[in-house]
Amino acid sequence: MTNLDRLLRPRSIAVLGAGWALNVIEQCRKMGFAGDIWPVHPTKAEIGGLKAYASLADLPAAPDATFIGVNRFATIEVVAQLAAMGAGGAICFASGWTEAGEPELQAKLIEAAGEMPILGPNCYGVINYLDGALLWPDQHGGIPVAKGVALVSQSSNIVINLGMQKRALPVAYVACLGNAAVVGLADLAGALLDDPRVTALGMYIEGIDDAVAFAALAERARAMGKGVVCIKSGKTELSRTAAASHTASLAGGGAASSAFLRQIGVAEVNTPSELIETLKIFHVHGPQIGARICSLSCSGGEAGLVADLAAPYGIDFPPVPQATHDRLFNVLGEIPTISNPLDYHTFIWGDGPKTTEVFTAMLEAYDAGLYIIDPPRNDRCDPAGYQPALEAIVSAQKSSGKIALPVASMPENFDEAQAIALMDQGVVTLMGLETALAAVKAAQVAPGVSGWRPAQAIAPRDSRMLSEAEGKAVLAQAGVAVPRAVSGTFAEVVAGAAGLTAPFALKGLGFAHKTEAGAVRLGLSSLDGQTEMPGATGYLVEEMVTGAVGEILLGLRRDPIYGVSLTLGMGGVTAEVLADTVTLILPVTEAQVLEAMRGLRLWPLLDGYRGRARADMQAVAEIAVRLGDLMLADARLEEIEINPILVRQTGAVAVDALIRKV
Repeated sequence: MTNLDRLLRPRSIAVLGAGWALNVIEQCRKMGFAGDIWPVHPTKAEIGGLKAYASLADLPAAPDATFIGVNRFATIEVVAQLAAMGAGGAICFASGWTEAGEPELQAKLIEAAGEMPILGPNCYGVINYLDGALLWPDQHGGIPVAKGVALVSQSSNIVINLGMQKRALPVAYVACLGNAAVVGLADLAGALLDDPRVTALGMYIEGIDDAVAFAALAERARAMGKGVVCIKSGKTELSRTAAASHTASLAGGGAASSAFLRQIGVAEVNTPSELIETLKIFHVHGPQIGARICSLSCSGGEAGLVADLAAPYGIDFPPVPQATHDRLFNVLGEIPTISNPLDYHTFIWGDGPKTTEVFTAMLEAYDAGLYIIDPPRNDRCDPAGYQPALEAIVSAQKSSGKIALPVASMPENFDEAQAIALMDQGVVTLMGLETALAAVKAAQVAPGVSGWRPAQAIAPRDSRMLSEAEGKAVLAQAGVAVPRAVSGTFAEVVAGAAGLTAPFALKGLGFAHKTEAGAVRLGLSSLDGQTEMPGATGYLVEEMVTGAVGEILLGLRRDPIYGVSLTLGMGGVTAEVLADTVTLILPVTEAQVLEAMRGLRLWPLLDGYRGRARADMQAVAEIAVRLGDLMLADARLEEIEINPILVRQTGAVAVDALIRKV
């Protein structure tokens, strides 16, 4: 891709389209853009007090950046002219392309652009608050900054709303992608991160166009010390194959995208407010904070509320170390219960030295501290009494080297100017207790494994479902244990059962879900008296597996974006009923599989809970990796599902198999 520097950091801007041109000119003036602005219009002599040029050919030079505010047909002609004259890039504002059912028109635009980068079409534009360059046709909520975060969005309205925030987040860039016809998500985000004045990256993503490039972007951002946080929309879409397998439905609904983001070290949040609060942490403190968190407040109610609200986010509060306990006791005495979360009561309120000692002593024992504080509104009250506590928070962070986070229980309870003043001292104020907890959890995302990339994605295609007998043969060839069995016609399996050891499982073939079709008969001491099953295309008789202490569902499937996903949960329908599954994106190691499975709510039942026999989950991890390698090596395989794997104290056996293959 052509370098985006000229487009994002222009020294000259051309604008086309009378009304839109005037808006762009006004926005650049407000932000103090020092470069040249050249309106282009065939009949107007001036626009916004600036000389207008009759055509692009009349401009003093090829513009670094151009805002094209004309109709879609004229846009193609303008882009071709700009590319021919060596312009740096353009914003294509007009709609009515692929999103409107006209991909051929968008293809002409791409051809016209050639090597010149364009954002869009159907794109609002880009704002550079660092240099005052706004290729933006509307109002915005930002101010000039010396450094700050970059916001990238595939929705113009979402990023406009983000830009109106009053939460003290310094924004360096706002950029929209539109249809991303030429410049893709990773290209644009990477170009913004390359600016040393950008501290972190926030993204609203509707679809990732290149997962491999996005993973590389995330790794590069970490290497630069810059955190990435995103909202990924479209989580409620189910796979087109949801009716054919459990795995398809379990790996849909955003499970695959969340797994991918987690594995590459990108923080994922659900709301714009959470995005902003996480970005504030990354802006000041970098791409990751530690997991040991403490909370301090002057109310038992607040302490209890923090603990309750933190639980769903998986945030716990480690006990206070004895040395810290003793230090706090020396200041607070015996009335407050010294615990985490800490209610320090109001004994020290207004006493700067004592408050500083309590705040610092607690923070030194943890990675980060939440200081619940809601200054009174300054239009009706006097907030001066809260100043010693705020100064103590700043002092605690400075002297301890740990992260101190003032937290307002409601966002309107902390004045933006006061939050900006604290940020100037390196202290991030979080607005809204639940949002703050979500942001803290998101900011704890671990970095991705160096060099990890997902498998190359394959577009959806038609495939056929193998019979269970064929599927079991594939598993056995891959080294996965399966029951001894005989397959064939009903008469053939009845005869063949004489060579097997009872009890038997008799299965009818040709059904996606045999249990629901009544095509499974278990615990048979013999096949005498058994009858054929309506709709069966063949039969399978197996020796039943005994000694199982756990059942696991394991599913691998092609993902059109992320390559291959792996989903694990308790066997049968338990995973779906309880929504207790984990999803990973291949490739993965056995250690990663085991670590993920330990996150299952029902994991204790597999791990010796209350004297239960411990299941050999290492054997399950080995099966997962072995079959994952098989999927990666054989592009014809579309899906492998085993439901269940029966896990013994030693070893595991796949007793059912659903495999789709091209």
